[in-house]
Amino acid sequence: MKLNKILIVGVLALSSLAFTTSSFDQAKAGAWNAPAAAKSKANPLKGDAASVATGKTLYNQHCKSCHGAKGKGDGSKAAQLDTDCGDFSTAVVQSQTDGELFYKTSEGRKDMPSFKKKIPDAEDIWAVVNYMRTLK
Repeated sequence: MKLNKILIVGVLALSSLAFTTSSFDQAKAGAWNAPAAAKSKANPLKGDAASVATGKTLYNQHCKSCHGAKGKGDGSKAAQLDTDCGDFSTAVVQSQTDGELFYKTSEGRKDMPSFKKKIPDAEDIWAVVNYMRTLK
């Protein structure tokens, strides 16, 4: 009976360690999660042709050098960065909410700059999000 208790405690300890290691590895690998409030934020712009055109113009001006013309993460500056630019056409990116993409574009992190000052009109950042949706 005592041996069973020791085995159970050991298994629980190893499971806990595995979960902690998994969380640590995910953070170390660069998981970038937007806060819940950002995830649920709705895009106030329709993804119409005008919004997408505005987004494309801004994307080409501010994003293309790192993220590439088609959002594949292969822009002219991408190789110089310490972090991966990502691929906007992947299901992982496209499955994120507009709010998450807006948050990440606005706030930035590591090599990704904040665009709050570079693109001060929030509607323009939403237009970039709408354009990112076309990079499937």
